Amino acid sequence: MPQEDYEIFKLGDWELQTGEKIADAHIAYKTFGDPKSPAIVYPSWFSGSISDNFWLIGEDKTLNPKEFFIIITALFGNGQSSSPSNQTTPGVFPKVSFYDNVRAQHELVTKHFGISHLRAVIGWSMGGGQTFQWATQYPDFMDLAIPFCGAAKTSLHNKVFLEGVKSALLAAKNTRSAGSGEIGVSAKDQEVRTWSSSEKEIGLKAMGRVYAGWGFSQAFYRHKLYETVLGYQGLEDFMQNFWEKWACSKDPENLLVMIQTWQNGDVSLQEPYNGDFEKAMGSIKAKTLVLPAKTDLYFPPDDSQYEVACMKPGVGKLDVFPSIWGHWAGGPGDSKEDVAWLDKQLSVFFAENKPDGVD
Repeated sequence: MPQEDYEIFKLGDWELQTGEKIADAHIAYKTFGDPKSPAIVYPSWFSGSISDNFWLIGEDKTLNPKEFFIIITALFGNGQSSSPSNQTTPGVFPKVSFYDNVRAQHELVTKHFGISHLRAVIGWSMGGGQTFQWATQYPDFMDLAIPFCGAAKTSLHNKVFLEGVKSALLAAKNTRSAGSGEIGVSAKDQEVRTWSSSEKEIGLKAMGRVYAGWGFSQAFYRHKLYETVLGYQGLEDFMQNFWEKWACSKDPENLLVMIQTWQNGDVSLQEPYNGDFEKAMGSIKAKTLVLPAKTDLYFPPDDSQYEVACMKPGVGKLDVFPSIWGHWAGGPGDSKEDVAWLDKQLSVFFAENKPDGVD
């Protein structure tokens, strides 16, 4: 991963929902704006580094550092926060959940920055999952929650998609998936073994090609936007120099940790909901703008409609990206029309839901 400018907050030995601990854990973050301004938490997404969130921030955007104090937080497993690639003690990385990530972010916000209330939490994809987690884990902590192209509970279809991604990666190491929500079991033995350079290259390239069929929609490919908008010379050029290049920039063990977190995503798997999804969604107090993409292959609008329907009247609002870019409509900024559409929705939503006492 290229060297990036970000900061580290030490968490100590971080106890997880499973009872396991991340030894000497830390969370990586970067801020924009004045700490005295209203604060926004903007978590990272699957495989994304902190800088991959910059595209939605700017003085010409709703997320304006002159108006807000914006805190980008990194997922456990992304290579910047505590991850297999930077852990100092060898062994299997413990199972981390969205709950564990958001509790660490809450610790950063409250203990390090001394912030007792957020203007908003906002995020794309797994960042959307963390946004829903914030809204159910700390219902009184923010005014607004804006998850886009994400889910409060990972659907069965999404779990199946991730099994394909994970199994393609593991096969290069002669390892099979142990099932959804787990990482893997070696076909030969149970010992932790580092990846050879060949295994890593073959596995990551295979994973990238599997992912290629999901990140963008059928219409995106039919209209050849990879050529006309993104500038690739054909399908194979796109597969190699977009998808394989992306995958090969990642650490396989880091990806497996984040896949496991994603597959187990469910805001009801915490007190006081105890598996009652409708109760969890009904607990949300923040005004919530849920923004799925019309052609997203794993976070479809139907799921978002159900999420909003489970919220109390007047809490949730749904709008749909009118885009053929699939999941990529929500980020990371490649579709300029979708960026403009998203930023407009954010602007209107912030304006419609001003804090108490602000005209």
